[in-house]
Amino acid sequence: MKDPGQTVFVAGHRGMVGSAIVRRLKAMGYPNVLTAGRDQLDLGDAEAVRRFFSTQRIDIVVLAAAKVGGIHANNTYPADFIAENLAIELAVIDGAHRCGIQNLLFLGSSCIYPRQAPQPMREDALLTGLLEPTNEPYAIAKIAGIKLCESYNRQHGRNYRSVMPTNLYGPHDNYHPENSHVIPALLRRFHEAVQSNAAEVVIWGSGKPQREFLHVDDMAAASVHVMELDDAAWRANTQPMLSHINVGTGVDCTIRELAETIAKVTGFRGDLVFDGSKPDGTPRKLMDVSRLAALGWRASIGLEDGLRDAYAWFLAHGADARQ
Repeated sequence: MKDPGQTVFVAGHRGMVGSAIVRRLKAMGYPNVLTAGRDQLDLGDAEAVRRFFSTQRIDIVVLAAAKVGGIHANNTYPADFIAENLAIELAVIDGAHRCGIQNLLFLGSSCIYPRQAPQPMREDALLTGLLEPTNEPYAIAKIAGIKLCESYNRQHGRNYRSVMPTNLYGPHDNYHPENSHVIPALLRRFHEAVQSNAAEVVIWGSGKPQREFLHVDDMAAASVHVMELDDAAWRANTQPMLSHINVGTGVDCTIRELAETIAKVTGFRGDLVFDGSKPDGTPRKLMDVSRLAALGWRASIGLEDGLRDAYAWFLAHGADARQ
């Protein structure tokens, strides 16, 4: 569906992923990138979304809006995570269909895969085992989003595609002290340790779990790449009921290795202490990205370079990044 003259509506443009996709689209010459803030549009209100879609000429919807958070937030607010994400997905995906919008890109998450999925995780691991308990409600909502897209494609001939990113980080990340993901949480913790001359930094868990991390600018590039694929390439590499595509680097590291790299980036020279009483989450999460590679895209931003970029954004935005 490549046509830079088309109007693309990016839902969730103020978030980390949505803002990166807006930057990418504009850098690639898309002149008509449409956004709407929360004061203009409640994405969980189905009737409001339909009214908005019906008054705009939209060719493509990018659904990057979601309620997101780390292990603590998912454990503490499970009802919020499943209810709010389901509401957004149904309102936007069904609303796009009802208003005749043919093309949509849905952004999911690698947590859709079973906790004990064979590594690296292939797309066909979906629905083959139990999910990680700490974020099961969020994962179920994301699985529902995939199946909504596939169902509208099968029943109504829509062109609704899904991409599943690995753990993301970068500019506009959430640095809240309790509700953030591992990279922003550690960047903030190490930064504050340097500022206070702390002797040590305490890190949740054993440090042994392995994680894959993708810079959000790479995610944006991959998303637009998938969005622009012609129908023949898309259909040749997907199936009607197995249509989502993994997006990642194909390389992982332990949380200990991540912490050591963040210490290097922030200039922290004290001790790293791992609190084994805190949950580790899934033992390993590495994406099989061979399908995306076959479609002509690979990640280009290395972890240390990406962390330096994320830390520079954090420093530049001061107190605003620490809310």
